[in-house]
Amino acid sequence: MAKRRHRPLTEAETAYRGGYAEGRRFGGCQAMMERVQMFEPTLRDMKVLYIPQGFDAIDEGVTLALQQSVRECVVGSPAAMLQEASHHRPDVVLVMNGLHVFPADHVEQVNGIRALGIRTAVWFVDDPYFTEDTTSLCQHYDVVFTHEEAAVPFYLGHGANQVIYMPLAVNPGMFQPRRAAPQHQHDICFIGTGFWNRIALFDELAPFLADKKVFIAGSQWNRLTRYDVLGRFIHEGWIAPGETVDYYNGAKIVINIHRTCENGEDNRNTHHLKGHSINPRTYEISACGTMQITDARADLPRYYKPGYDIETFTNAAELQRKIHYYLKHEEERQAMAWRGLLTTMNQHTFTRRIGQLLEHL
Repeated sequence: MAKRRHRPLTEAETAYRGGYAEGRRFGGCQAMMERVQMFEPTLRDMKVLYIPQGFDAIDEGVTLALQQSVRECVVGSPAAMLQEASHHRPDVVLVMNGLHVFPADHVEQVNGIRALGIRTAVWFVDDPYFTEDTTSLCQHYDVVFTHEEAAVPFYLGHGANQVIYMPLAVNPGMFQPRRAAPQHQHDICFIGTGFWNRIALFDELAPFLADKKVFIAGSQWNRLTRYDVLGRFIHEGWIAPGETVDYYNGAKIVINIHRTCENGEDNRNTHHLKGHSINPRTYEISACGTMQITDARADLPRYYKPGYDIETFTNAAELQRKIHYYLKHEEERQAMAWRGLLTTMNQHTFTRRIGQLLEHL
């Protein structure tokens, strides 16, 4: 008996199927959002001067959470934090990261704030990639928060007064489920800088990804050896957080690859501290109601359950195998994504995390 040949789908049929699948995905996300537990932060009688690092995905979430959690929150600037602290006289100055956009006299400003009798705290969120800089900075703050668990004994051993492990979280006002337009819909998505460990992984995956609908965005992807295969998938340059949300929502699978901890041209980790903790992208992807496959960090099981609300991989072969499986098993993929969304919104928002941070101040 001759095999029946399936005719190719017309453009209209393809659009209909895509629209139906997107409607089902978004409807499931809405159902999960209705199950999110209401959370009212404790209002503390504190005045906080917050110094942002200039990355909206984090700063906006922290600012909003502080505004909901303290009597008064003033947002300052890295260049004028001493002047602003002197003027506003807060109970505490909370500095986000203290790196990159902060001026050369940053330490002098921190020392000046402490001389005014105002408590200072820094939240390092780039650990362990800049230990050459943070090792000296940590000694000048009253309290050091770090999102990297392995950095706690490290900073204590380098003269910090008080060091507290404080993981990051997500701003649900920015990262959330939304309907994805056709131009944002892909099988596979990765957004981030082309650090060398990521380049090596995608070079190995290139033959497998060649016939998929893939979106890769960020800088330094010209490092790829297999640019001949992957080049057509790459959007070189910065993707704003709002647009990142569109691409996360539109992807069937978003890959999360933590950057290497090795000291070199991509890092200033001269103390060779190893990373154990998850990056903010882990929360942000799951908050969009999209399935995530991430390289496993040691503390991941504290926050998600691998195989239940997140998926993990240890090498390119395992990642390829899991991508292939979940692209073929849509119901399993979406169920995991929906569970990840619920876990994130119930446990890992900045409103909840800032409440935990303020308990130590």
